[in-house]
Amino acid sequence: MTPSTADRPEMGIEEFEELARTAPETVRLEFIDGKLEVKPVPDGDHDEIIMWVQEQCMQHRPDLRLYRERGLKTEGYRQGRARPDGTLAPRRHFAGHGEWSDPKGVVMTVEVTSREGDTNRRDRLDKRVGYASAGIPVYLLIDRDDCTVNVFSEPEDGRYRSLTSRPYGVAIELPDPVGITLDTGELKDYAS
Repeated sequence: MTPSTADRPEMGIEEFEELARTAPETVRLEFIDGKLEVKPVPDGDHDEIIMWVQEQCMQHRPDLRLYRERGLKTEGYRQGRARPDGTLAPRRHFAGHGEWSDPKGVVMTVEVTSREGDTNRRDRLDKRVGYASAGIPVYLLIDRDDCTVNVFSEPEDGRYRSLTSRPYGVAIELPDPVGITLDTGELKDYAS
């Protein structure tokens, strides 16, 4: 069997969407860099971190909502399909959409690293490129391995030009169009 690459994907996008549509409810699938990915089931700390981000966003930006695991078309990066842990967009932005939405209008995606072996490639590399290629203005990566909060911004030519990284406990700014500052002290409660 020939290994898949972005140039030789495991399957076509239509085949992936059909497979994802018929997968059991307990399984979340993504199509990242031409490869079928099974999204890991989050642990309790992962869920608490996402809820913390949601509370922060709603407190400072009540006009926006953090949608969990919203399917996004990351077409700019090899016909990808991703399910970010969180997708920040205007209230009611996804009304009437199907399972996979165009990322236009999304202001930020959020990923919290998992304890899986492939999190480095998936969350730190492939998804970052996919979100930048889709033109999503801000990518917030909460990295539980090194207890940092990383803000990628200014997407251009499939890459984010700006990165700000802070350890848990230090405030970090989410640039426009999000335009809020996160006090990350609570994240220390979820460090292990």
